Amino acid sequence: MDKMVEISRNVLEKCLGIKEGELFLIVVDEVKKEIGEALFKAGKALHAETMLMLMQERQKSGQEPPVAVAQAMKTADVVVCVTEHSLTHTQARKEAVATGTRLATMPGITKDMFLEGAISADYEQVKMLTEQLTELLTNGKQVQIEKDGYTLCFDISQRKGIPSTGMYLNPGESGNLPSGEAYIAPLEGTASGNIVIDGSVAGIGKLTSPLILTLEEGRLDKATGQEADILLSMLGEEEGRLLGEFGIGTNDKARITGVVLEDEKVYGTIHVAFGSNNTFGGTISAGVHIDGVVTRPTVYIDNQLIMDKGILVKY
Repeated sequence: MDKMVEISRNVLEKCLGIKEGELFLIVVDEVKKEIGEALFKAGKALHAETMLMLMQERQKSGQEPPVAVAQAMKTADVVVCVTEHSLTHTQARKEAVATGTRLATMPGITKDMFLEGAISADYEQVKMLTEQLTELLTNGKQVQIEKDGYTLCFDISQRKGIPSTGMYLNPGESGNLPSGEAYIAPLEGTASGNIVIDGSVAGIGKLTSPLILTLEEGRLDKATGQEADILLSMLGEEEGRLLGEFGIGTNDKARITGVVLEDEKVYGTIHVAFGSNNTFGGTISAGVHIDGVVTRPTVYIDNQLIMDKGILVKY
């Protein structure tokens, strides 16, 4: 436990800049209680006014927390959400950061991930690369992803890239921890083609065989592969099947673990997600948000090669 408290303290100081007397809230579910308690001890040691709220586990990523939790998130200076299912793409998070809360989400984080891997990155370096790629996304219009003979294209014009740098030091800054990704909400209805998901999928874990997804007019039309039926049932029939996110991993310490929180941050990967994106510039409100990670892809933005089989060009 001491090592976990030490890492917690480091994270709170470096990534969230927590100060003495600040109101610090940890939101946990029953599954992640142990990590929540380590953060509580670290917050106390740093002389923050520290609170721990334990809620029942959500059923899926993107589902809202109870109203009492959402209200508490809005009044705190700093919030860390340590939960099995992600609170990142929820109104509760969006409203909390609108009131100036500095907020980090750790969906699905495991003890192993807390002690090793992405959390130990040099976040100054991660921040620099993430911001460069975010600018590229913001200025871009068209994305093309190629892998294993399959191609997916979509429009990102008039949308802003979002940096998840792992450093949330100013009022209203938020993102995942561990972190390291630049992401954007593709223009709804523009995605067409096929994509091979071969890393992992949120809620399913590490893939033993790839999934091939077919998109038409921004919607997931067909999925083939061992876990295809599970993915489709998690997304449902409606807005959950719409392409909601495209992201690029920027953390060189991150590993493919089967937990998408770390997997989508791995340098040399990209990810796409289906479902809600109205919390970061899109129009989809689906009550679900499921990411799929692609290893070693080739990516073009406006016909310019950005990533060649997992190697970022010029970065």
